[in-house]
Amino acid sequence: AMECVVVQDIFLNETAKFAHVFLPGSSFLEKDGTFTNAERRISRVRKVMEPLAGKADWEATIALAEALGYRMQYSHPSEIMDEIARLTPTFHRVSYAELDRHGSLQWPCNDAAPDGTPTMHIDEFVRGKGRFMLTGYVPTEEKVNSRYPLLLTTGRILSQYNVGAQTRRTDNVAWHEEDRLEIHPTDAENRGIADGDWAGIGSRAGQTVLRAKVSERVAPGVVYTTFHFPESGANVITTDNSDWATNCPEYKVTAVEVVRVSQPSEWQKRYQAFSDEQGRLLRERRHAEKAEVRR
Repeated sequence: AMECVVVQDIFLNETAKFAHVFLPGSSFLEKDGTFTNAERRISRVRKVMEPLAGKADWEATIALAEALGYRMQYSHPSEIMDEIARLTPTFHRVSYAELDRHGSLQWPCNDAAPDGTPTMHIDEFVRGKGRFMLTGYVPTEEKVNSRYPLLLTTGRILSQYNVGAQTRRTDNVAWHEEDRLEIHPTDAENRGIADGDWAGIGSRAGQTVLRAKVSERVAPGVVYTTFHFPESGANVITTDNSDWATNCPEYKVTAVEVVRVSQPSEWQKRYQAFSDEQGRLLRERRHAEKAEVRR
């Protein structure tokens, strides 16, 4: 529903399929820069090859800014880090030269700690005493009933990473090529579902269809699936419920019913048609660009 969606990525991911503008992205092997991890450690990233898309991320951002009338005066990512250091007190002494000299630095890195801060809290927390917040347990509003007698929980599998935007494009699909619905033998037998059958999953939020995997890994009354493949529609059937404090979506508790079916859901058919169309548009654009280069 957005008026303008701009996506910069190395793949035509699911969000990019809705974009009005799709900018080239570069992988970590194709650009200079830094990574800052959860240990507060800032480490250098060094380019080993030129970006296949033609521009590193920062170069594409500069080109976009200049096209919009704002000139960015950067000739190298180190100059961007210098600006960050000028504007961010905890990064004040960070520079590419200092990162090369130390190997890495942990913020805060400023005049008080020119070599970084390996340990953040010594003797006491930076803010003084620690502050503990008591939060009462709020049970889920999602309940099973005669119409939705099973509980669906979703999660990950080792060979795929999150929504699979990267790992689905690798040989990892040899281990996990599609999202399947794991269902206990008793629940499967009661519904006439055999291993490999199409299983329709319906919840208060929507419907989708997955191949069934009859398994004792799940308890009776519980079904499980991963969410690595967008065409599975796992998020179509999970609810809009979320935690009141963190707003974390409630992907682990969804009341569902499972029945044997013979074809994908209507949502999956619409998604496939939409996805195919986006792929066609991308291929046409690539073909046009190659033709321009040949001319």
